[in-house]
Amino acid sequence: MNTGRDAGLQPERTRLAWRRTLLTVTVVTVLAVRLASTGGPTGAVLAGVIVLVWGVLLVLCWPRGTGVGPARTGGRTLPLVAVGTVGIALLGVLLVLGGLW
Repeated sequence: MNTGRDAGLQPERTRLAWRRTLLTVTVVTVLAVRLASTGGPTGAVLAGVIVLVWGVLLVLCWPRGTGVGPARTGGRTLPLVAVGTVGIALLGVLLVLGGLW
């Protein structure tokens, strides 16, 4: 009797979910940078921080999104991605409340 688990399409669904996450974060980053570009020096700093967070999220998600290997964070990818996503959202709120938009 084979007690091994048949993964079926699970790996493909996981890769697609991580790719959607990367695409969403990239679109939000582009929109936030566009929004911040009208804010002078403060907007430039916020745009730089947003791009830095995007870069970190890209490095964290890329191995899972492409299926080239395990995540480099020892099982902490999801919490780090959640913190990065919330950080980008909070920076967007700061842009709106700061009158930069």
